Amino acid sequence: MSKPKVYITRKIDAKYLEPYQDQLEVRMWEKEEEPVPKETLYQEVAEADALFSVLSDAIDEDLLAKAPHLKVVANMAVGYDNIDLEACKQHDVVATNTPDVLSETTADLGFSLLMAAARRITEAADWVKQDKWQSWAPFFFAGSDIYGKTLGIVGMGRIGEGIAKRATGFDMNIQYHNRSRKKDAEERLQATYVSLDELLETSDFVVTVVPHTEETDKMFNQAAFEKMKSSAVFVNISRGKVVDEEALVHALQAGEIQAAGLDVFEEEPIEADHPLVGLKNAVCLPHIGSASVETRTKMIQLCMDNIAAVVSGKEAITPVS
Repeated sequence: MSKPKVYITRKIDAKYLEPYQDQLEVRMWEKEEEPVPKETLYQEVAEADALFSVLSDAIDEDLLAKAPHLKVVANMAVGYDNIDLEACKQHDVVATNTPDVLSETTADLGFSLLMAAARRITEAADWVKQDKWQSWAPFFFAGSDIYGKTLGIVGMGRIGEGIAKRATGFDMNIQYHNRSRKKDAEERLQATYVSLDELLETSDFVVTVVPHTEETDKMFNQAAFEKMKSSAVFVNISRGKVVDEEALVHALQAGEIQAAGLDVFEEEPIEADHPLVGLKNAVCLPHIGSASVETRTKMIQLCMDNIAAVVSGKEAITPVS
């Protein structure tokens, strides 16, 4: 009896797939960073029982219509806005994601961005690399203190709580806005629930960890940035489309806010000539929130475990549809 066929859209070291070789027949795109061409993907899914996708793969009606045997799409991400869930339901395809395993790692990255933007770390490092460090002055690359400041978290899920936990070590005043209050988090983290407007107006640091939905699309727009302190630092580790990037560029250039730390963008990858990349007060990263060896290994394992479960007739471990 033939084994279920799995197609993986990015190259993964064979050592991570060895535990599944007796159960699954695996094919994959052999380039780690370059996306699989759409024509190749369509050819592969035509015979696949399972698809291992990444967040830049569009799982839509066009793809699903070409995959008559497909039973499961395992998305290597927490977010799944690249997946048309309604189309999956119509084609009886289970979609899964990788929650929980990356929360702490992404929180690490979020707080790192906060610190890098506030203390002008990447700007100062570039100064040294460019051999510009010739002297010292009282306000030479002076940034902003973090300790004791007010942190506003928009979206108090697992990652948001992770950011708050790290902020307690800096004795920060923690406030948050969420669709609903989380009184347990308030007690554990000494966080205060506030309206979005109050959060924007009173926070020294604003970190967004919201999913991209119709409700959150471009929620950080010109009006939002105008409400922030001119000394505020804005950090986005959620999805690029929750930010109006043109408004953010203007806010940074006009001094409406002090700095920004960004791991996600409206269109990815962004080009080197993107306006945000050229700003000294913007720290721009290539969507590496969960990029630790330990966490990426767990994400791969969870994707493969989801696939193995569904193709064997069991329930998915972390389904989103």
